[in-house]
Amino acid sequence: MKKLHIVAAAGAALMLALAAPAAASAHVSVSPDTASPGSYALIDFKVPNESATAVTTKLEVTLPTDTPFSSVSYVPVTGWTAELIREALPTPVTVGENTITEAVTSIVWTADPGHEIATGQLQVFPVSLGPVPDVGSVTFTTLQTYSDGTVVSWAETGEDAEHPAPVLYVGDAPTGDHHGDQAGSADAGESSADAVARGLGVGGLVLGAIGVVVAIAGLRRKEVS
Repeated sequence: MKKLHIVAAAGAALMLALAAPAAASAHVSVSPDTASPGSYALIDFKVPNESATAVTTKLEVTLPTDTPFSSVSYVPVTGWTAELIREALPTPVTVGENTITEAVTSIVWTADPGHEIATGQLQVFPVSLGPVPDVGSVTFTTLQTYSDGTVVSWAETGEDAEHPAPVLYVGDAPTGDHHGDQAGSADAGESSADAVARGLGVGGLVLGAIGVVVAIAGLRRKEVS
């Protein structure tokens, strides 16, 4: 029994090491996270499942109404039904030579049975948006719904945001926009945290692997003797 405990402990350490980096970096994000003003950007909303007991069944991304996109389209995702929610804007907005009075204000994806995002899985939802407004950054408040009824709101900003909202930066870096600067700082802080987490995870992985090797070697020596 003692031999089994040694091997089990080493295996547990290895599993924790593998899980650490994934847990530290799991959040809803956009990729690529930069676009040129006036362009039509094709971006992916990357959605991991963070629950150990439930699956992700629905995703709702809110689009800006003060600087709306006049063109919004999605790439079909197998097993998911997408809906573009079009509404009247609070105030008409001029985009180029056109005045927009209504626009797509949100995109809702709903999973078909058997196609939900399970633990350890990541789903990508591609969309085309344009023209991209020259506003420094665009924040997408996002709601992630789980099968147990839990709804996670990805809407926070700032360095210590627990559930940061996905942000699309316009140009090489946010300019002339305080909110965008805060989002940029959060992104940088998050990247640093992820790097540390990955480093710790790799270190734990090495230690876990060493533990397994040592345990097995010890068992073999005892068997030989």
